[in-house]
Amino acid sequence: MKRRWPGQNPFLFGPNGLRAGWRILIFVVLLLGITWLIALPLRRTLIGLQPDAVITPAGTILGEGIQVVALLIAAAVMTKIEGRSFSDYGLPLRQAFGKHFWQGVPLGFIMLTILLILIAGFEGFSRGNRVIGAEVAVKYGTLYGVAFLLVAIFEEFCFRGYLQSTLTSAVGFREAAIIISAFYAAFHLTNRGETEIGAIMTGCFGLLCAFALWRTGSLWLAIGMHASWDWGETFFYSVPNSGLLARGHLLNSSFHGPIWLTGGSAGPEASLFVFLILLLWVAVIHWMFLEHAKRT
Repeated sequence: MKRRWPGQNPFLFGPNGLRAGWRILIFVVLLLGITWLIALPLRRTLIGLQPDAVITPAGTILGEGIQVVALLIAAAVMTKIEGRSFSDYGLPLRQAFGKHFWQGVPLGFIMLTILLILIAGFEGFSRGNRVIGAEVAVKYGTLYGVAFLLVAIFEEFCFRGYLQSTLTSAVGFREAAIIISAFYAAFHLTNRGETEIGAIMTGCFGLLCAFALWRTGSLWLAIGMHASWDWGETFFYSVPNSGLLARGHLLNSSFHGPIWLTGGSAGPEASLFVFLILLLWVAVIHWMFLEHAKRT
């Protein structure tokens, strides 16, 4: 149900109510403002827990946790302004951590594993040995699981959730997915060590997640895929994640060979083989949700 406002100025309002550009502006201002208010008193703690170019579980959990809280508050405010719900933004809370999420978790990890097998087949990746004991591995594995779940919730709900939903009302789903994925790629260029190729591949991953949203009707499959991919890169296979290395990783793995093969400082997501993995990924999602494809 659309929220009606008095004095329908055409500069502010269109056939779908308050124009998408204004709604996005309000949302971004709310998100940045709330994040700043929450993070300001914790600034020194955040700096201490998360050194530059190093991922730590405590720093990631605190930093991403702040952003997730700010995002949920900003989205809740927008539901009141727009007369909509979280389900309209692609995040039905009744489906939280349900079937689609648990379909996504193994899918993301398997696709990363196939990518690294391809790179290793061209002698570009060595798995190495375990560098931490079993108890420490369980501890860090669990903490990084929480950390990257928060990363996935923030990035998917922000980009493929609210922004995708709102921009779709103005330009259509496919066009919105392309625009949002371009911004998503640019967003990742702020990571130290990220490369242009890595950012482009990240944007393509954004399109993949938009496809998953279109096929399933919710973000939970994409959240599961995103979280397990990041967890697999950062902790399990111990490779760079968007140019960042982790403290408390499992293996002493290494890359050797040309950047086009290994991804260089950005990590395997910048390997040219990612393009093949993404095509395979699209095919798998299409097959998994074929009945939905027939209905649409």
